[in-house]
Amino acid sequence: MPNIEIMRHSAAHVLAAAVLELWPNAKLGVGPVVENGFYYDIDPGVTLTPNDLARLEKRMNNIVARNELFRREDMPIADAISFFRERKQDLKVELLTDLLTKGTTSVREEEAQELDAKKPDMASIYWTGKFVDLCRGPHVATAKEIGTFKLVKIAGAYWRGDANKRQLQRIYGVVFATKEELDAYLTMQAEAEKRDHRKLGAELDLFVFSPLVGAGLPMFTPRGTVLRRTLEDFVFNLQTKYGFERVWIPHITKLDLYKTSGHAEKFTDDIFYVSSKKSDDQFALKPMNCPHHAQIYASRPRSYRDLPIRYAENTTCYRDENTGQLAGLTRVRALTQDDAHIFCTMEQVEKEVGNIYKVIKTFYKIFKMPLTVRLSTHDPKEMDKYLGGEALWNDAVNTLKGVLKANKLEYTTGVGEAAFYGPKLDFMIKDAIGREWQLATAQLDFNQPKRFALEYTDADGTKKCPIMIHRAVLGSVERFLGIAIEHFAGAFPLWLSPTQVVIVPVAKEFAKASDKLAALLKEEGIRVEVYDARERVGYNIRRAISMKTPYMLVVGEKEKSLKSLTVRARGFQTEKKMTTAQFIKKLKDEIAKNK
Repeated sequence: MPNIEIMRHSAAHVLAAAVLELWPNAKLGVGPVVENGFYYDIDPGVTLTPNDLARLEKRMNNIVARNELFRREDMPIADAISFFRERKQDLKVELLTDLLTKGTTSVREEEAQELDAKKPDMASIYWTGKFVDLCRGPHVATAKEIGTFKLVKIAGAYWRGDANKRQLQRIYGVVFATKEELDAYLTMQAEAEKRDHRKLGAELDLFVFSPLVGAGLPMFTPRGTVLRRTLEDFVFNLQTKYGFERVWIPHITKLDLYKTSGHAEKFTDDIFYVSSKKSDDQFALKPMNCPHHAQIYASRPRSYRDLPIRYAENTTCYRDENTGQLAGLTRVRALTQDDAHIFCTMEQVEKEVGNIYKVIKTFYKIFKMPLTVRLSTHDPKEMDKYLGGEALWNDAVNTLKGVLKANKLEYTTGVGEAAFYGPKLDFMIKDAIGREWQLATAQLDFNQPKRFALEYTDADGTKKCPIMIHRAVLGSVERFLGIAIEHFAGAFPLWLSPTQVVIVPVAKEFAKASDKLAALLKEEGIRVEVYDARERVGYNIRRAISMKTPYMLVVGEKEKSLKSLTVRARGFQTEKKMTTAQFIKKLKDEIAKNK
C-alpha cells in the first residue's frame, strides 16, 4: 500500500480532475497535503455550495472507478510555461514564471509540493487519464490506490496568501487508508463540532473578537480572564520550587535585537514592523521573548555561582499570520506565551530539562491529557535552515538524548522539526476525543548565547558562554485555552471554572440571604455569582445549567437561615442537603484533589 501522504496528494489531483470535468474553464491553484488530507485552491467561475461537494465527490468516485493511471513527464521549465499557457491555466503559469525569474525564494511551503525547487530549470507534470497537473510527485500508480476519501468543506483563500491577489475557493478533503479509519475520523470531527471552542466561548461568555480591533486579536471577558489567570498562576506555582523568577519585558523593540538573534532573517514575513516619527530606528512588535531575556542576562556580570538563572513570564507576542489561517483561539495574531528561559552550564542541562519535564508531566496529568515525547532534530540535508554548524547541532541533540535516557522516556524522532536555533523535546498530548496536539516544549539553544556574546566567569577565572534552554508548558495561552475548552466541552473542573458556584434565589425576599451566602463563600476564596432574584427561578436554573457551572445553590424559605443548603451538582438532576460548613469543605477538598 502506498504511503498515506502520497495517497492524499494523489487524491488532490483526482479532485482537480473532477473540477475540470464539471467546470472545464476552471483555473487551478495548488493542492498540497495537509493534516489528515489535502486541499485544492480553485477558481471554477461559479460560487460553490455544499451540494457541489457531493457532485465533486461523485465525479471523483467515477475517476477512481476508471482506475486512471498516474504518469510523470519532465520538461524544461520554459516549455512547461507554454504547456500550461495553452491550457489557459494562468495560475500555474505564474508559479512557473516566478520560479524561472526569481528562483526558489519565490516558492511558498504549500507551493513547494507543486514545484521541485531543487531543479529550478526543469518542471515535472503528472497525467491522470486526460487530466494533467504541475507537480513534483510522487503519486500512486493508479487512482484506485488513493484510499477512502471525503470532501468536507469549502473556504475562501487568497491566491498565494496575498490579499491583493484574486480570491479562490479552497476545497478540503480527508483521506484514510481504510473506511474504518475514515468513519472514526468523521465521528471524532462530529464530536469536535459540538465542542467547538468558538461556539462555546461565546455561549460561556469567555472571549470576543471585534472587526474594529482586527482578525486574530481576541479579547477576554471577566469570565475568560479568570480562566486564563488561573491557568497562568497554576503553571507558575508548579515551577516556583525549581527556582524560576518573574521578569517583564516591553512589547516593542528595535529590529536590531532580532537581527542579532537571527529571528529577523528566519521570520521576516511573520514580523509586524513599526516605524517612529521621532526616531530613525526601525521597530517591531515582538514575535518572541528569548532575545529580551538574553538582554536581561547580559545586563550585569555573571559568575558560575549565579547559574542556573531562570526567567519566566506570561507575555503577549505578535505574529503577522495570514488571515485565511486564523482559527479562533488556536491560530491568532496576538499570542500570550507561557515562556521561560534558563541560562546554565552544560553540566546543568540534564537536571534543568529533567525539572522542566516534571512540571510538564504534573500539569498534563491534572488535565488528564496523556503525553508522548518527540525529539525534534535538525535535517542534516538542509542545514541552511538553521543557525550554527552541524557539529554544534549534533552535540545539542546528543545532550537531549542523554536527558531522555536519564528520565527513561520513550520517544520518537522528528527530523527537520527543530527550531532554527536548536533541537527540542516536544511533548505531544491527546485530548478527550483523541486529537493530538503539540503544546509543551523544552528547547536547547547553543546559538543565541553566542550571537549575543553572553558569558559567565567560571571557577578558573575564564569567560565561558552559557547554554540557553527555552521552556513552555502551555505554549500559547490562547491556543491551550481553545484546546481546553473543547477537551472539557466547556465543563471545566471546579478549580478552573470561572464561576464555581451559582446562587439562585427563589424569590426577591431571599436576595439578602443569597448575598450573605455569597459573601461567606467569597471569604473562603470561592468564585461565586448570585443570579437576579427578579428573574423566574426556572429561567435562572436553566441559565446555570447552560453556563456549565459546577455547583448551584437554590435559596428559598428552607435555606434562608443558611444553616442548611440545597446543593445541585453539574450533570445531576437530584439535589443534596448539607450545612454551609460541609459544602465549603466539599469544595475545598475537590479543588485540592483535582489540583
